[in-house]
Amino acid sequence: MKFLHTSDWHLGRSFHRVNLLGAQAAFVDHLVETVREHEVDAVLVAGDVYDRAVPPLPAVELYDRALHRLAELGVPTVMISGNHDSARRLGVGAGLIDRAGIHLRTDPAGCADPVVLADVHGDVAFYGLPYLEPALVKDEFAAQKVSHEAVLGAAMDRIRADLAGRAPGTRSVVLAHAFVTGGQASDSERDISVGGVEAVPASVFDGVDYAALGHLHGCQTINERVRYSGSPLAYSFSEVDHRKTMWLVELGAEGEITRAERIDTPVPRALARLRGPLETLLEEPAYAVHEDAWVEATLTDPVRPDDPMARLVTRFPHTLSLAFDPEGREEETGTSYAQRLRGRSDQEIAEDFVAHVRGGGHADEAERAVLRSAFDDVRTDDSRQETHR
Repeated sequence: MKFLHTSDWHLGRSFHRVNLLGAQAAFVDHLVETVREHEVDAVLVAGDVYDRAVPPLPAVELYDRALHRLAELGVPTVMISGNHDSARRLGVGAGLIDRAGIHLRTDPAGCADPVVLADVHGDVAFYGLPYLEPALVKDEFAAQKVSHEAVLGAAMDRIRADLAGRAPGTRSVVLAHAFVTGGQASDSERDISVGGVEAVPASVFDGVDYAALGHLHGCQTINERVRYSGSPLAYSFSEVDHRKTMWLVELGAEGEITRAERIDTPVPRALARLRGPLETLLEEPAYAVHEDAWVEATLTDPVRPDDPMARLVTRFPHTLSLAFDPEGREEETGTSYAQRLRGRSDQEIAEDFVAHVRGGGHADEAERAVLRSAFDDVRTDDSRQETHR
């Protein structure tokens, strides 16, 4: 069984105000051609199809074209909802679309109802496990705690129970949208660590032959059977060193991984992070290779230069981000507000605020628990309101 594992399309997302719809359309073209060229048996999309719950119309149209093209190839597609998707909106018409070979799995209650495909060695059961908001699904799975590990573990127990009741030798693949311990996050993954989503151990997926993960934007291998495909495009400068790919995976007769190959996706424009005095950036010959890249520039001049952006774009016309970090003046000026917040969770920012207004001293465990509860309540309420719209 040969399948293509991808995730985190984030259709409708921009890159520092640059519209990426054309690049996302090029990715869909590449996806369809890869399916055709490699004679893929199934396509897996592990969540975050859209970038927001209510995506812009052009993103919906691109999604619609992608589904039609995959259906025309006659290759089954299994797709789950991620934390950025509206599960109910993405799942509209799932029963009807299912007849065309596009299998949408957006309802947590149906996680143990697999898409069963067959090859010469027998059946492969593909289980779709959409993003699980603990407070909303705890009762569905009778989880012991309101945590990601508890609800994901309970859902996997249900999947393993279904698998145990199938014919001996049935192989298994799970699609999941989760933050697994050992994965490396990046700045573009809003609502992962930033949203309070804790990591779950890879062992939660024990008992299945392959876990096709989405959520983290870097392609990575947690272990041989648990992998992230990553996003097909870069969505932040923190991904400057990412190689954007999809996984082409083959399952053998016994469920062994006989092939796991990275298939590169189209790169609309290279990324570059440049740092130094403005005149150095403008004159250093070594930076010539970045003149056509999307650039994030951090200027280290002791005094802010005049018209820095206007001067930068004369050499780097695609400069999208400009920051200042004067050398030798850290104690006097400190870092910028944005720099202090970069990579920090809402919880950490709130704890820092408590320490600031108190005039010193960190938040204690009771205070941290109150803050965690407040952020969980807000996030859960947002999800609940989205569910009932």
